Amino acid sequence: MNYKQIPLGPLQTNCYVLIDDAKKMVIFDPGGNGEQLNEWIAEQGFEPIAILLTHAHFDHIGAVDVVRQRWNIPVYLHKNEEDWLANPEKNGSAFFMGDAAITASKADHLLEKDGTLNVGSFSFTVLHTPGHSPGSVSYYFEKENVVFSGDALFSGSIGRTDLREGNHEQLLQSIHTKLLELPEETVVASGHGPLTTIGQEMDSNPFLSGF
Repeated sequence: MNYKQIPLGPLQTNCYVLIDDAKKMVIFDPGGNGEQLNEWIAEQGFEPIAILLTHAHFDHIGAVDVVRQRWNIPVYLHKNEEDWLANPEKNGSAFFMGDAAITASKADHLLEKDGTLNVGSFSFTVLHTPGHSPGSVSYYFEKENVVFSGDALFSGSIGRTDLREGNHEQLLQSIHTKLLELPEETVVASGHGPLTTIGQEMDSNPFLSGF
């Protein structure tokens, strides 16, 4: 399987696509520019089968409905943010985007606990990693050696916790008990910025020392 990082939307949030050998794909956090993303997918001959959301902040969901409707695919989201997609106050677009509120239809599947999830040929581990938001999840693909961490962990930084229901101590707890327990060579595919690894963040991330 191969994955690709595609910055999208007003904040150039990292959308990721993961493609198997049969050209089927899952899409993580389509934050905007939905028509362009759909055109690229069609040009490549890929077949999307699901959208996996790490959380429901506006910059991660802006193209959800455009992509979902084009390919008729389900959306996965943690239960703690079940009503955030349709609520600009909760997803943050009312505050950051003014009149240009961002909404999406409700998720098709609600995640409630850690564990293995199978979507088509894709088998991965769902890790609830709250703190940046109450329903933040990370998707760990052991065979591909990558975790899609959303806005929990970045290269040299961590997610902000000053937004609705953010919690700094909870985020640090999530990172240390879930993400830093992964193999050090695991690639961290974050919601913003470059790729990193668990080992690199353990060694040099200034926000993680002294916890």
